Amino acid sequence: MKFISPKLHGIIDYLVVIFLLASPTIFGMTGMLSTGTYALGVVHLILTLLTDFSGGVVKLIPLALHGLIELVVGIALVVIAFTLLKGDAVGELFYTAFGAAVLVVFFTTDYKGASKV
Repeated sequence: MKFISPKLHGIIDYLVVIFLLASPTIFGMTGMLSTGTYALGVVHLILTLLTDFSGGVVKLIPLALHGLIELVVGIALVVIAFTLLKGDAVGELFYTAFGAAVLVVFFTTDYKGASKV
């Protein structure tokens, strides 16, 4: 069921950026876990700013490609949680949960929605 409109997806994207940039402080992340989470937030901000939808500023990336990138990132985050972050309880839980949330948003967003406003 695709109930997230492109406009709502844009709002979610900016909230996600804020969440990612605040997460290292909120969850006590340090070192590479903290750096990776900040980097993910910055990359997601750039992706959102460059996407062709109401939340985008420059509108270079088609919304469907934005969605595909999020699908790949969601899967990658879960894989990273169980490989590179194995043994780091905060990292495993955070990246598994965040990756799963990204996938839920991907599967419930109407990327072909007529409304870009």
